[in-house]
Amino acid sequence: MNSINGITGIMPQTIKPVDTSAVGQATSGFGDMLKTMLDKVNETQIAGDQATRNLQSGDAKHLHEVMIAVEEADVSLRMLVQMRNKALTAYDEIMRMQI
Repeated sequence: MNSINGITGIMPQTIKPVDTSAVGQATSGFGDMLKTMLDKVNETQIAGDQATRNLQSGDAKHLHEVMIAVEEADVSLRMLVQMRNKALTAYDEIMRMQI
């Protein structure tokens, strides 16, 4: 039997410093993030409604600005609905887990 020689040339792992990024230092929880996102979606919905009202009253300067505001509101609402669907799916899967 041959004896096992020591491994040379391998440097020991260094310890990584503490994460100082914004994500690592986040103090708000999931509920705060969800509330912020809901507020932003609500703001885009209000902006889209206001742009539509301005178009109807003749106050809108450009049609494309109205269309952009309405589409932003639509996309943000569809994203919110998809997030809700994913959360419900995850909840259903958790409820089906056996203990």
